[in-house]
Amino acid sequence: MNIAKVETFQLRWSEDDRPEQGSAWVRIHTEDGLSGIGEASPMQGGLASLGIVARNLVPVLIGRDALDHAVLHDAMLHQFAKLGPEGALTGALAAVDIALWDLKGKLLGQPIYKLLGGAWRDTLPFYASIGGNGERSLDEVLRVVEARLKDQPAAVKIRLDNDRTRPDRDIAGDIAKARAVRQLVGDGFPLAFDANNGYSLGGAIRVGRALEELGYWWFEEPVQHYHIKAMGEVARRLDITVSAGEQTYTLSGLADLIEAGVRMVQPDIVKMGGITGLGRCAALAHAHGVELVPHQTSRPSATPPICTSAPP
Repeated sequence: MNIAKVETFQLRWSEDDRPEQGSAWVRIHTEDGLSGIGEASPMQGGLASLGIVARNLVPVLIGRDALDHAVLHDAMLHQFAKLGPEGALTGALAAVDIALWDLKGKLLGQPIYKLLGGAWRDTLPFYASIGGNGERSLDEVLRVVEARLKDQPAAVKIRLDNDRTRPDRDIAGDIAKARAVRQLVGDGFPLAFDANNGYSLGGAIRVGRALEELGYWWFEEPVQHYHIKAMGEVARRLDITVSAGEQTYTLSGLADLIEAGVRMVQPDIVKMGGITGLGRCAALAHAHGVELVPHQTSRPSATPPICTSAPP
């Protein structure tokens, strides 16, 4: 089942959307007439990843056996390592890898979860991830959370989304918002807090201890993701679960987070090299006894998407 053609394209949710607001996709066609589709990381519309696919990965893929997804994954990662290996390259590899798994499932007539060994779960609870709370007043935060509770989520995560260049900007205000949300939902309701890399090490410890007292479930990315030792120190000094990894793009990077002390890792399938990459992450997390809670970067919308060709 050799690869004959590779397409790259974007989906945008509105005619007014700029290219950097789209989602990025790859479609792989085989000589047998089958095709598979895969998603790239949509950071900045995925344009950098789609460019890497079109210019660098396609020549490697044409004529190769689509079932050799793991071999192709490793070959392309190492051949183009100097383009990353993190970020746009692994986002490009993710799209290709997911498309190849899609092709494999179509050829064998099986869903991918069967090819991976079966489903441990057939239902999943959802939680409401509510962003933009750094700029909102306390009353505005409560109004937004109250509105989302009408969807009856199993849990709520409040995200601060503060300016990463200004850590610790309003620690007292952030803690006050966390406390107010706890009072709104009640003592038994599961809550999480996503700092989006917004604190220094000391600031993160201060906020984390407040979250512990308020009974929050986990504390996500309290410091800059590239300060791995600091992330690990926060995790080791707090009782609350500290999570990180959505901005980690390699298996070795994830291993460094675990070694530092992080006990909930959140690699993203469209950043970590697709299904092949995430499968390796699952094995690593299992071997070290840490929680794996995959992240998913997406731009959902209720409106029909518009398909556009991506620039080379």
